[in-house]
Amino acid sequence: MKKIGILCGGYSSEYEISIKSATTILTNFPKEYDSFLIFVEKDKWIAQYQNKNIAFDPWTLSFSNDDKIIKLDAGIIYIHGNPGENGKIQALFEMNQVPCINSGSLASALSFDKWYCNQFLKSFNIQVAKSILLNNKETINEDKIVEELGLPCFVKPSDSGSSYGISKVKTKDELKPALNKAFNEGKTVVIESFLKGTEVTCGVYQTSNGIHTLPITEIVSENDFFDFEAKYMGKSEEIIPARISEEEAQKVENLTKKIYSLLNLKSVARIDFMLVNNEPYVIEVNTTPGFSPASIVPRMLKHKNLTISDFWNEIIKYEINH
Repeated sequence: MKKIGILCGGYSSEYEISIKSATTILTNFPKEYDSFLIFVEKDKWIAQYQNKNIAFDPWTLSFSNDDKIIKLDAGIIYIHGNPGENGKIQALFEMNQVPCINSGSLASALSFDKWYCNQFLKSFNIQVAKSILLNNKETINEDKIVEELGLPCFVKPSDSGSSYGISKVKTKDELKPALNKAFNEGKTVVIESFLKGTEVTCGVYQTSNGIHTLPITEIVSENDFFDFEAKYMGKSEEIIPARISEEEAQKVENLTKKIYSLLNLKSVARIDFMLVNNEPYVIEVNTTPGFSPASIVPRMLKHKNLTISDFWNEIIKYEINH
């Protein structure tokens, strides 16, 4: 049996969410594989194998069990944020020539950084919000920001996960606290103009039969936007299928597949859009979308009558042999 490690944890504020996602995947993993969790922390990696916690060597992607060295045949990196979603661990797998059932290191790094990803997509005439990039050493000119982007606007960590450090800024006085909050999560911050419309998200994955989209989901947040509470604490309504026209749905599905190909993504991803005057604007590309029971992608699968086990089986067979 091929040994497949599901890596979880990581260094970001979404540590616990990552473990929930990975546990859901493990619980529903195809039985033909010997699958187990690997917990990634700054000072140690631990494989949870055959009811034992065993030190895991990240440099060789192996561990010792009963005096036998066990090396991974493949891995699924399900870390939300650093060092998984940003491609660092993917690079480790690539250097060890071990298959990784994820988007590769370059695709992960590019899609993880909100600013660079949107600028890349913009070069292919894909619509994104108008934005400004700041680093933590720059002098902030609040008047210029408001003049360029208007109010309200969104302040987000550019090089961090998608749930923490985000603020909707309605007045100039709120800019500085919002920037401080965002810089606590990352070294660069992106400020984006406000897009007024319908928020939708589309899951996407690849198998031997091509690139497939999952049912488009409409997101209606009880809060000002789709923040951590809305995502993980039930403060939002996710409507499947989204209440949009057939024409809009077709545009979102086609654009999702186009972005998946342009970024050279693999496995499962989820792309968030704002529909403004019937046109989709990209908000964010997620190469490690939440996979806890309450997360959107498992709910999309349920709506499509596709089991989590069959879903991952199709992906694994394609990615390992491709």
